[in-house]
Amino acid sequence: MQGLTNIISALSPQEKLVPLKEKNSALTIGIPKERTFQENRIGLTPESVSILVNNGHRVLVETKAGDAAHFYDTDFSEAGAEIVSSAEEIFKSELILKVAPLTDAEIEWLKPNQIVISAIHLPTMKKERLEKLIEKKVTALAFEYIKDSSNTFPIVRSMSEIAGNAAILIASELLSDNTSGKGILLGGITGVPPAKVVVLGAGVVGEFASRTALGLGAEVKVFDNSTYKLMRLQNNIGTRVYTSIIYPDTLKRELQTADIAIGSMHSESGQSAMIVTDAMVQNMKAGSVIVDVSIDQGGCFETSEITNHKNPTFKKYDVVHYCVPNIASRFSRTASYAISNILTRKLLRAGELGGFEKLLWSQDGTRHGVYLFRGSVTNRHLSEKFKIKYTDLGLLFTATNG
Repeated sequence: MQGLTNIISALSPQEKLVPLKEKNSALTIGIPKERTFQENRIGLTPESVSILVNNGHRVLVETKAGDAAHFYDTDFSEAGAEIVSSAEEIFKSELILKVAPLTDAEIEWLKPNQIVISAIHLPTMKKERLEKLIEKKVTALAFEYIKDSSNTFPIVRSMSEIAGNAAILIASELLSDNTSGKGILLGGITGVPPAKVVVLGAGVVGEFASRTALGLGAEVKVFDNSTYKLMRLQNNIGTRVYTSIIYPDTLKRELQTADIAIGSMHSESGQSAMIVTDAMVQNMKAGSVIVDVSIDQGGCFETSEITNHKNPTFKKYDVVHYCVPNIASRFSRTASYAISNILTRKLLRAGELGGFEKLLWSQDGTRHGVYLFRGSVTNRHLSEKFKIKYTDLGLLFTATNG
């Protein structure tokens, strides 16, 4: 009888065993106060912190970290962040998120196997600093190298949009100021012609500078050595605008009559080409304005010298020069939202996948931002610049997960 019961039980419908979904991994994210000169941005806004905390993550924010962007400790604490008074305590977090490159003091606080997301600023990176990061055996991502699903650099693009718009607004103010410029209204008025703007570079910065200048009524002429970029700029703006390949004689002639010159040449090598010679600047009109957005890559005007937000301009040959490398930091709140919007999605996805390294495994674009993986250099530009051994990230993943 017992055997018959067992047979009937075995033949009866059984409940299907459903595999349990992998539990989300809770990240511990540390946001230190920026200590780099005139860096006013922050990596996460209170709104983003609230979303992350509500999804089970822990966010630690150093006190006053957001003050420069007008995000205050009360805003972060109400969003669920833990306010920490010690930077050293912040650097015990699993993942460190900041905007400016790591300082020497911050590198000392790092622990092995930590993950750091920040800018790298390849042209100003020092070998000694990179070697210290290697010794710490951290995984480091440069947010200017992170790509999205469309194979573009979303944070770089956002900062470039800000810089392009801002360059024209800043130049317009300098041009209209009688103490520095010539007292000219950018767009002119009825019976009075508008100012003439020359834009060097048809990338994102050049496009948004051109768009803003045209919107304010200026006459715009754009130069670039890529006909594709010039065509794309014209299509994106949606109106006919003067465009030209960079012929020295043509450029020299246009600069002689320009009121504003915007330098927005970008190079993937990290060093922008010097397009405008000292002699060309000397022939520009007195009181005209140069805004060299390319200064973070060395500048594309021979007369350019790095300035800062406190002392942003200087004059050479009676031409006003504005050469601040981190223009986006001047618009810190807008820039912080732009960075936060992009990084928040990636942090949430990392939690869903079970950890940040699993995010790197699944997203080619995010993996592209990795320049150090557990102390190994995985960025060819860094490897070639400092003559340090390069290791393919894919091989490292295979070794660590195999």
